[in-house]
Amino acid sequence: MTVPAIVPGHVSWLTHTAVLTRRILVHWKQRPVSIAVTLLFPVLIVVMFGQLFGGAMAIRDGAYIDFLIPGMLAMTMLFGLESTVLAVVSDASKGVTERIRAMPVSGLAVLTGRCLADLISAVAGLIVMMGAGLALGWRPQQASVLGAVGLLLWLRFAFVWVGIYLGLLLKTPESAVSVQVLVWPVGFLSGVFVSPDTMPAWLSAVATWNPLTATAGAVRELAGNPAWAANGWAAEHSVLLATGWPAVLTAVFLPLATRRYRMLGR
Repeated sequence: MTVPAIVPGHVSWLTHTAVLTRRILVHWKQRPVSIAVTLLFPVLIVVMFGQLFGGAMAIRDGAYIDFLIPGMLAMTMLFGLESTVLAVVSDASKGVTERIRAMPVSGLAVLTGRCLADLISAVAGLIVMMGAGLALGWRPQQASVLGAVGLLLWLRFAFVWVGIYLGLLLKTPESAVSVQVLVWPVGFLSGVFVSPDTMPAWLSAVATWNPLTATAGAVRELAGNPAWAANGWAAEHSVLLATGWPAVLTAVFLPLATRRYRMLGR
């Protein structure tokens, strides 16, 4: 990998970020099957839940597919956490991270390069998922669906920093399996597939305040799709929560990830 010579100030950071982002994208280009599986896996889940179980789901004021797709768009942002963690751990275990650290490269650019590449991947995932949703009958009713896409990428941005921190914290690719296992309970214990008010009280409380529930609810609201049938502050302010939760996660994990990167090798 060629790294440009150091130049002063933010120009150096931007240049290095672009180079490191390109490195990741070129690496993905060499693994087309793996990338295709990653993009299509959420579509498989939509087909399973929407077509196999959708007939048993009673949704107020609409079809289950219109309820499900906004939730799965949010879930797709969570699924990206696994790939971020695994990529960071793999680079560290193969010595790639140490080699980059030995070069005249901005430390922040290493992290922002990973973040930018993962956001590009998230955009591709959203395009595939939204295309599949439209093919299966999902119909957004409002032009503010573009705002919904912004909130989805904002959530993915926050999860990227969570993933980078966890990836720097873990030692081997095998240890990343623990994160893959935990993603599923977090995803299902939310308002992605069903309304939290259908759950026992303690589960309903957890699901109601899950960041995925907030983003899924905000996407439904902005796209004009049926929302989960529940009252309360969280249900009535999903857009506000979908803005606030990622801000909190980013404020916590971005500094942690940066600090952890600087501590590597000490």
